[in-house]
Amino acid sequence: MFQDLRDSNSSKFQVSQFILMGFPGIHSWQHWLSLPLALLYLLALSANILILIIINQETTLHQPMYHFLGILAVVDMSLATTIMPKILAILWFNAKTISLPECFAQMYVIHCFVAMESGIFVCMAIDRYLAICRPLHYPTIITESFVIKATVFMALRNSLTTIPVPVFAAQRHYCSQNQIEHCLCSNLGVTSLSCDDDRTVKSIYQLLLAWTLMGSDLGLIILSYALILHSVLKLNSAEAASKALSTCTSHLILILFFYTVIIVISITHSAAMTVPLVPVLLNVLHNVIPPALNPMVYALMNKELRQGFYKVLKLGMKGN
Repeated sequence: MFQDLRDSNSSKFQVSQFILMGFPGIHSWQHWLSLPLALLYLLALSANILILIIINQETTLHQPMYHFLGILAVVDMSLATTIMPKILAILWFNAKTISLPECFAQMYVIHCFVAMESGIFVCMAIDRYLAICRPLHYPTIITESFVIKATVFMALRNSLTTIPVPVFAAQRHYCSQNQIEHCLCSNLGVTSLSCDDDRTVKSIYQLLLAWTLMGSDLGLIILSYALILHSVLKLNSAEAASKALSTCTSHLILILFFYTVIIVISITHSAAMTVPLVPVLLNVLHNVIPPALNPMVYALMNKELRQGFYKVLKLGMKGN
């Protein structure tokens, strides 16, 4: 798709590739960042694979809540793998060039997986709402069929609504400047090189997309947890209230981190001219820390997952 776009607009493009410069302001020693980033990437892969193994082997975890967690693990690994190999190649081998179709494809996949993660958080919030506020209806509504339908819907929603982002970027006119002060093909980093004068329509669409997807997702999550809190506060037993909220704690921690960083990235982009390193670093970390953090938070805060981990660990030790 992106190759066709490039061919149809070949007369407009004056550059054949972009150069990802890495972290702005620290080019001389940015290679030292490769070690912590590589460790984070390996941690993200190993921790999420372990979560998938535990959910698969432990029959007590064959529940919708953990199915959503398994889907989140797959999305997290996919998101990290979309960007980390290229970032490490830049830092280790100085492989900074990337073709325009590859850049637009990476831009699309990043937007798609970030939106997918947001969508899965919505599904998990709805799952917790029904489990706590509508326990009698929960088994008939949240079934394996519901998990499949919700996942397919989110995948279609995100894959279709994010298509115009790289399409608009590919249709722009890029002049001789092709150096991107970033480690990945972020939308703002790439389109800032455009020579087009009229960017209003495309900018408005991107703003509407962000508010429609992330804003509506965040709104649904806030509504779900407001209803959960309202329901829990009406419980007479403090122990029952504590038990109900404990199932939501890990989810809330991840949601707060995910959306807080997105908001901070949006704010810091306005100050990119004075401190360009901050939004770039936050953007990279936002795509690699949640995949590493999510499984650890759930493992620490969730009793069933901890028990499953101990069982898998014991089986591994017996096998040796």
